[in-house]
Amino acid sequence: MNIIDLIKDRKKTAFSFEILPPLKGSDIDKTFSNIEMLLEFEPKYINITAHRDEVYDNSSKKRVVMKRPGTTTIAAAIKYKYNIVAVPHLICGGFTKSETEYALIDLNFLGIHNLLVLRGDCQKSKDKYRDGENSYAIDLAKQINDFNSGLFLEGTKFEPFKKKFSYGVAGYPEKHFEAVSFEEDLKHLKEKVDAGADYIVTQMFFDNEKYFNFVKKCREIGITKPIIPGIKPLNFLSQKEVIPKIFSVEFPEELKKEFEKCKSDKDTIELGIEWCTMQAKELKEKGALSIHFYAFLATNSVKEIAKRVY
Repeated sequence: MNIIDLIKDRKKTAFSFEILPPLKGSDIDKTFSNIEMLLEFEPKYINITAHRDEVYDNSSKKRVVMKRPGTTTIAAAIKYKYNIVAVPHLICGGFTKSETEYALIDLNFLGIHNLLVLRGDCQKSKDKYRDGENSYAIDLAKQINDFNSGLFLEGTKFEPFKKKFSYGVAGYPEKHFEAVSFEEDLKHLKEKVDAGADYIVTQMFFDNEKYFNFVKKCREIGITKPIIPGIKPLNFLSQKEVIPKIFSVEFPEELKKEFEKCKSDKDTIELGIEWCTMQAKELKEKGALSIHFYAFLATNSVKEIAKRVY
């Protein structure tokens, strides 16, 4: 079942969350344990992030390391172990168009047809070491559209598969950090929706008003697809600096003041639970079809929040 079918016309706000694949060399037991902690809240779907190679370059040699492989296989494990819809991320950066086509073939064989389509992080090295990647999420969306219609990369036609891929895209209530303006960012988002995206899931935000304004602006330019709020509980003291820097989001003044009072990770976890609960309750009260939790490294907090909200 597609994500939009899972969340629409529901009397109860849908619950979903996102996980990271385990680090290379780690087993999957911890991942399963984290998922099982949240099963009581009946997640409608689980997202699995995708990660590109990381390049470490110095004067002597270059190392290319994939730290978190396994997105497709973990998605399959979730689907068949828990009978929950799995949504693997599909990203541009670090994967050639051919590798993406192979991934689509594998996912189709596995019966996984829901995707979240993202550009992904830029490589840290300035030296481009792989050719043939999709440049932007819309390019990746168009490749998926071609595949759905029965067209391979090299132009060969094939009988389209009965089940088509459905995909969502990312939205940024506070603007993507590379966009020249909020309006320009919305323009690119509408292009992705017009290309075929079935829904939007937002980057994390800590000020609900920014989400509500984002939805309003999207509707004003003709975006009618569901816009799922994505939220994350704070759980490390270091996130005071890290989150605004890495994710280009702002903390509202009230949260900043409370964060300043935190002296430890324990204090931060308590604040994160309280703040995220407040966000989720308001989103639910104002009619959110679904709330998506960024649960990585914060599963215990998400469980406590879900107890209070669901």
